Amino acid sequence: MSNYNQRGVFLQRLAPSVVSPKEVRVSMQFALKEEGYDPEHRTPTYSLLDSSTHEAVSNDGGLTFSMRQNPADVNGDRTVDAQDKAVLIALATAYSKIVNP
Repeated sequence: MSNYNQRGVFLQRLAPSVVSPKEVRVSMQFALKEEGYDPEHRTPTYSLLDSSTHEAVSNDGGLTFSMRQNPADVNGDRTVDAQDKAVLIALATAYSKIVNP
């Protein structure tokens, strides 16, 4: 997250399980950064608020993904629906294609 944008998305490609070597798991964390100040130590402080984590899983090497849990409202229309799930799956698919993130 930058100083200009207080919202962030953290993506991580997780290792496949021992049982399924073609498994691809992508963890996605959405967060809001809050900046503060610690007067005792005279340093700025940062904390993540309103954080939610979602995981997409593929058993075919990243061709198709499914969500492990129900998605949250990530597109801001105040409803949790198939469109939110599609956005998360598209994000996981795109991120899984990056060779060296």
